[in-house]
Amino acid sequence: MPNTLTAPSRRRSGRGFRASLAAAAVAVPLFAAATPAQAASPYERGPAPTTASVEATRGSFAVSQTSVSSFAATGFGGGTIYYPTTTTAGTFGGVVIAPGYTATQSSMAWYGPRLASQGFVVFTIDTNSRYDQPSSRGDQIQAALTYLTTRSTVRARVDANRLAVMGHSMGGGGTLEAIKDNPAIKAAIPLTPWNTDKTWPEVRTPTMIIGAQDDTVAPVTSHSEPFYNSIPTATDKVYLELRGASHFAPNSSDTTIAKYSISWLKRYVDEDTRYTQFLCPAPSTTLAISEYRSTNCS
Repeated sequence: MPNTLTAPSRRRSGRGFRASLAAAAVAVPLFAAATPAQAASPYERGPAPTTASVEATRGSFAVSQTSVSSFAATGFGGGTIYYPTTTTAGTFGGVVIAPGYTATQSSMAWYGPRLASQGFVVFTIDTNSRYDQPSSRGDQIQAALTYLTTRSTVRARVDANRLAVMGHSMGGGGTLEAIKDNPAIKAAIPLTPWNTDKTWPEVRTPTMIIGAQDDTVAPVTSHSEPFYNSIPTATDKVYLELRGASHFAPNSSDTTIAKYSISWLKRYVDEDTRYTQFLCPAPSTTLAISEYRSTNCS
């Protein structure tokens, strides 16, 4: 039976840091905040956001969860689905989240209730093997999307046309593989991603890459940054680097990761321009963020 939950730098040289700020300053904005004359997105879910609401550990939706056994799954290793309990708010966007090398869904469990309480159906998955490489993880992410929208017990709650993918480490590399193969996916968030493929010119899905300044497993200079740089500038993209963080920062509850992930998913899965304020203008470097680059902020 479902269980119910209650919702309530890398150190930069001065020249490199100035260059990233200059690049952000001259970028042409690809989206703008909604004006009163614009119609609201039909996919808006939840009240108007505030800084407090996107940083909260729980959003406005009560959440339940249900398990998917590996025997019921096809093409991936099972997992846990977290979903808003309401049946009156319409359908929700779906998000599949994959773990990293040797890890299980438990390492990504904190995203489930946190994102679902903001108005998403979230599927944290296990992979067929803990040692699967990014290309295999990309295929498994897509298999999980298919299961979520066609076979899961909550499929009627999910809008199959509004799907997103996330993943940590090799799971992050798998998110890039998934959106390369399936450009219909609406948003992607690779978290301290690892992949032997460093170039992604095929990517058309809006992508936020979250790197970690002190990552020694997937150093940003050889993973997150080349990935970001290789995605076409015509694709909406963000590079956010967590100050002083390690490769495993995404495995623990983190306000910065949550705030920007929620805002990215809301903006591109729900087409909700109310969340643009948290993405643009590009935030200044802070105690939590060592670098932020974007193609969609002036």
